[in-house]
Amino acid sequence: MAENSGITAESLEDIIRERLAATYVSVVDNSGGCGQIFEAVIVSPQFEGKTSLAKSRLVNTLLKEEIAVIHAWSNKTYTPAQWEKLKEKEAAEA
Repeated sequence: MAENSGITAESLEDIIRERLAATYVSVVDNSGGCGQIFEAVIVSPQFEGKTSLAKSRLVNTLLKEEIAVIHAWSNKTYTPAQWEKLKEKEAAEA
């Protein structure tokens, strides 16, 4: 059984909101509760004008300590405008 990292989806959401001034954050623990595998969707105005790689680097830099104690981390990052466009597209396809 994997060791618990002490990191939770809720704690990551709080940290991301605080450090990135995120307007939307969703973090899912895909490890079965042991806090080792997380994926996130992050919407922040701090991503404006940044490439996907730059956005990912920003997130990873700001979460360096948290990421160091978990096994796997993946994230999708959007500006508020990109997020709205994505939601409109999803609604149109539904």
